[in-house]
Amino acid sequence: MKLRISLLLALSVMLAACSSSPDDEALDSRVLNDADALYQRAQSNIASGNFSTAQEILQQHATRYPFGPYAHQVQMDRIYVYYKLGNIDKALAEIDRFMQLNPNHPNLDYVMYMRGLVNHRADSNTMQDLVGIDRSDRDPSKAEEAFNDFARLLQQFPDSKYAADAKQRMVAIKSRLAKYELAVARYYLKREAWLAAANRAKYVLENYANVAATEDALAIMMQSYDELGLTEMRDNARATLQANFPGSDYL
Repeated sequence: MKLRISLLLALSVMLAACSSSPDDEALDSRVLNDADALYQRAQSNIASGNFSTAQEILQQHATRYPFGPYAHQVQMDRIYVYYKLGNIDKALAEIDRFMQLNPNHPNLDYVMYMRGLVNHRADSNTMQDLVGIDRSDRDPSKAEEAFNDFARLLQQFPDSKYAADAKQRMVAIKSRLAKYELAVARYYLKREAWLAAANRAKYVLENYANVAATEDALAIMMQSYDELGLTEMRDNARATLQANFPGSDYL
């Protein structure tokens, strides 16, 4: 048994030695000392989805050639790679650094768009989405940041090629934020805090028009005003529900 283990260890050492042959080391050295070759190696890994390896190569590039012709592109690639890896903090740090140092860069719209994507991803929970768990009551701060990021992009670069996608994402985020407000409103209903529930539902109508949550918001207002004895306001909410959702189960 001891002999067998010794042979296995020796074989492992030999394999390790073969994997780091002088030719490979020379190749690595040539790539590291060639800014173009190093950058192309990073791009190859990005294209094949090897984002961890790409991140390491881009880090080496940024360290070796901080002021070279690839400097800005490497920064933007690092933002994308951090996003794909789900490293929210590093992605945001890289984005904010780029925007601060390059306020007039021709690709600033891309960086602003990526900021929205990063915050939007930070708000999502893939596992909960996969198993169908509704967590509308989770902290919406990252969703709000993403919404504001996309809004700034549209304001500053209305003709950007990223504008259309930003608008679509803002619609989805509005729905997410409206659901959060409804979750809070339902919490108040359970505690029989009728006025607080009505105000939360009213906030949805005033700030997130044209989303599916509007129907539920009107229903909460109806119930809350009824409990408060505010019959005129209850009837107004019902009339609005009738006009906009004539087939609603709440009627």
